[in-house]
Amino acid sequence: MEILILIVVLLAIAGYGTMLYNRLVRRRNASENAFHQIDVQLKYRHDLIPNLVETVKGYASHERETLNEVIEARNKAEEIRSQAGSAGASAATMGELGRAEGELGGALGRLFALSEAYPDLKANENFRDLQETLTSTERKVSSARRAYNNAVMEYNNTVQTVPSNMIANMFNFTLATPLEFEDREEIQQAPQVSFS
Repeated sequence: MEILILIVVLLAIAGYGTMLYNRLVRRRNASENAFHQIDVQLKYRHDLIPNLVETVKGYASHERETLNEVIEARNKAEEIRSQAGSAGASAATMGELGRAEGELGGALGRLFALSEAYPDLKANENFRDLQETLTSTERKVSSARRAYNNAVMEYNNTVQTVPSNMIANMFNFTLATPLEFEDREEIQQAPQVSFS
């Protein structure tokens, strides 16, 4: 009888350990999926920018410095985005991605400010469509980043709390890094678009 009780207790412990392990895997996968949603939106954002710059060039070609600044910031952000790869990216890489996206946002703000000085550009339908699409994409990036950071928090809580932390340590589950943009106060507000 004692052996049967011991077997039942061991099976219960093994079942509970398996449940905790599976919870860790699900939460890690959820945070990685959430990062991929950010990745998709950032890639789309980066792909829109060359079209926007080309449209502006037609009206404000002598604003070369601003146009080059936007392209350089876009290329830097795209390079870091492709390096980041997943939610398991290092804290340093995630910090670099946040800074690069902040710089890109600032450069885009200066580009949009140019439209005020060029009424023909401001009235251009292609420019307005690109600006509107980019504004929509900014909202999607912000939403995806919030979802990712929530998934990371849930995963990290599971990795760090008792008793799941024992399973996490046994199977080398490491903490994920949230994504914060350098200009997070500004980026939480959608860019202002005005066609007046």
